[in-house]
Amino acid sequence: MPDDRSGDYEDVAETVGGIDTEILEQIGQHLERSQRFSEVVFQPDYAPSSVVAEYDMGYFPAAIDRAYLQIRWYETDDFSVHYSEQYNDGDHWECRWDRHPNSHNTRSHFHPPPDATTPGDDAAYASDWRDVLSSVLGDLDDRIEAFWE
Repeated sequence: MPDDRSGDYEDVAETVGGIDTEILEQIGQHLERSQRFSEVVFQPDYAPSSVVAEYDMGYFPAAIDRAYLQIRWYETDDFSVHYSEQYNDGDHWECRWDRHPNSHNTRSHFHPPPDATTPGDDAAYASDWRDVLSSVLGDLDDRIEAFWE
């Protein structure tokens, strides 16, 4: 189960409005069709404004206990896509793709690994969720493939 990061998003929710549950549902259905994920949960109790996709651990080295993607999509087409790997030694590796008003970057930005640090790097993202998700999954596929090179 991902950590509850709800406090990280309270300021965002005030400026971007409500969660777009229709788009979140579409995202969840899309992720369910991917073999990458062993489980996709729509608005779980521990992250009620999100879709959480747990990666199939067969894609990862034994040193990684868990990897997941947590997605929030707002009615304004702002979003947060958080990726995290949890290692069996207690370490982690994470990054985040965001689009929301903020004081640390442009509206669209990327919080780089290994700690998804703020401020992040300014970025440009497509407007449609399908294009954003395709780009993120492509980046993560590259990350996963690099484990085996």
